[in-house]
Amino acid sequence: MDIADSKPFSSAKVEVKKRSRQKVAWPAYELAFLDHDFLLHKSLRSVRLQLELLKPELSQQKLKIESTIVVFGSARVVDPEVTKQQLKQMQQKLKQNPRSTSAKSEEKLLKNQLEKGKYYQESQRFSQIVSEKCQKNRRRHFVIVTGGGPGIMEAANRGAQDVKAKSIGLNIVLPHEQSPNPYISPELCFQFHYFAIRKMHFLIRARALVCFPGGYGTLDELFETLTLLQTKKIKPIPLLLFGKKYWSKLIDFNFLVSEGMIDAKDLKFFRFVETAEQAWKIIAEFYNLPKK
Repeated sequence: MDIADSKPFSSAKVEVKKRSRQKVAWPAYELAFLDHDFLLHKSLRSVRLQLELLKPELSQQKLKIESTIVVFGSARVVDPEVTKQQLKQMQQKLKQNPRSTSAKSEEKLLKNQLEKGKYYQESQRFSQIVSEKCQKNRRRHFVIVTGGGPGIMEAANRGAQDVKAKSIGLNIVLPHEQSPNPYISPELCFQFHYFAIRKMHFLIRARALVCFPGGYGTLDELFETLTLLQTKKIKPIPLLLFGKKYWSKLIDFNFLVSEGMIDAKDLKFFRFVETAEQAWKIIAEFYNLPKK
């Protein structure tokens, strides 16, 4: 027998199998790593933080995921084909009841949503391009990562699935029920309790960030990344904002410069893009990759 192969202690897995056939008489006698009440004790928060960091990390190592591209954006921007059907039904209701103020309001909302649907399509297309070009061997580069929810996130995961590539979803436990979208690779679909650890996983392997129009969540993720770039806590990476009209109206970056709150050079941390092809071209040039 090879001495190097011999192990003096049995593994935890063996102990778990033994325990499944035994009944523990007292809670105090339970093995610590099988005691749920103990693991959920407030004093063990640091342990739970470490577990949330390690579980997705080990899964990604196993699948040889070398690098990622993160896609942020609103959960409320849906597939335009779905919106078209909803708008058609609402317009039928308006024909039957032209004076309905609620129907008119809903119609206006759906028309706005339909206009925003172009971002869903660009997110899906961008993911298709990146995933098809960068997942051609067992070592996976530029794997698409999203927050795992609907809308822009769904579109990005969907684009990867379209070309039979892997993609990651980092879902979060929220007060209102949230389920992961169906396009995430099942073995890379993770759920988090702690926002801080989830944010770390967004950036651990990130080689580019792409932000589509969104609300508080998207802004939170965008400004955290800008802060890390500004303070040089992370190395320079492409940070692309889809939809110049949207972002310029939402955030007056030049005002921050004129007020002396940021330097003019800080505007170079991001670039505006309008199409998936334009976004990929910038990333490819940054890393000296083939653009076609």
